[in-house]
Amino acid sequence: METTTQKILVIRFSSIGDIVLASPVFRCLKQQLPHAEIHFLTKLSMKAVTEANPYIDQFHYFNNNLSELVPQLMWHKFDVIIDLHKNFRSWMIQFQLKVPVVYAYKKLSWQKWLLTRWGINRMPSTHITQRSLNTLLPLGVVDDGQGLDYFIPEGKGIQTQDIPASHQFGYIAIVIGASYATKKLPIQQLQQLCAAISFPIILVGGKEDAQEGMAIASIDPIRIYNACGKFTLHESADLVKQARLVISHDTGLQYIACAFNKKVLAIWGGTSPKLAVEPYYGEAQLLMHANNEAYHNFIVPHLSCQPCSNYGKKKCPKGHFNCMKQQDTKQIAAMAMRWFK
Repeated sequence: METTTQKILVIRFSSIGDIVLASPVFRCLKQQLPHAEIHFLTKLSMKAVTEANPYIDQFHYFNNNLSELVPQLMWHKFDVIIDLHKNFRSWMIQFQLKVPVVYAYKKLSWQKWLLTRWGINRMPSTHITQRSLNTLLPLGVVDDGQGLDYFIPEGKGIQTQDIPASHQFGYIAIVIGASYATKKLPIQQLQQLCAAISFPIILVGGKEDAQEGMAIASIDPIRIYNACGKFTLHESADLVKQARLVISHDTGLQYIACAFNKKVLAIWGGTSPKLAVEPYYGEAQLLMHANNEAYHNFIVPHLSCQPCSNYGKKKCPKGHFNCMKQQDTKQIAAMAMRWFK
């Protein structure tokens, strides 16, 4: 008897971190529904994040033109849509495709608004990754406990000669960038953090972080290597993969580090784990860490204004930026030194 192929379209437009946090969805769908054909729709600018994912059969990219995209999607005659973005654009696509079955994850918009606007916490403890996986339950697909995925295409990682010889026997990766200023430690504090760590450090970030990286590395150019702006996303992911420990703001590379099961020290400013976006590991991954101690969150306590945003802001709404300026860099460095060993 011939088995009918079920075509499933998963939608998640952005960002790097959110797509990585949703990555177990593709693996669980493909492994638990072996006859399903898994399609993924994302922004063209996010192509690199999943281009090597073996659990996705076909990719579709949105490049600011729905009128061009929708007819292409319509041709596939999808049986199911899994909407992990849940905004007006994803709704428009559902409406125009007229797919008979749509499952959307719980976005918790009003709970996030209460927390960031009024400090009223009605957020459930369920992590965003778990909420994405719960969307699959009507299909009989469950969490496999294997955590997040990130795949570096063959030949697109870093080469041995790409990093200094002094760092090839072990280093701490510090991700200094973030999409918004309120998610980043000020340069002076990053300098203090690096000065308090005696092990080799590689600063990781994009081209926009290169100058800040240069200023931070200037305190000890031999021990601190500024990799910001020098590598692609895949190469930066490989730097994180090869690190003994990762220190990171709330940004995509923090979650990529989790995908590689690296220990993470997460530094929080304008955003917060209360928004259910902290480092995520599957049960099977946690068993590999002593006492399940895979990560630690650093948050300035007793700040009524924190978190102030779901995604971060260009500047502190209160003007004081205490959520980052009061971070204890010596405490972060001390834990980094312990975990590095």
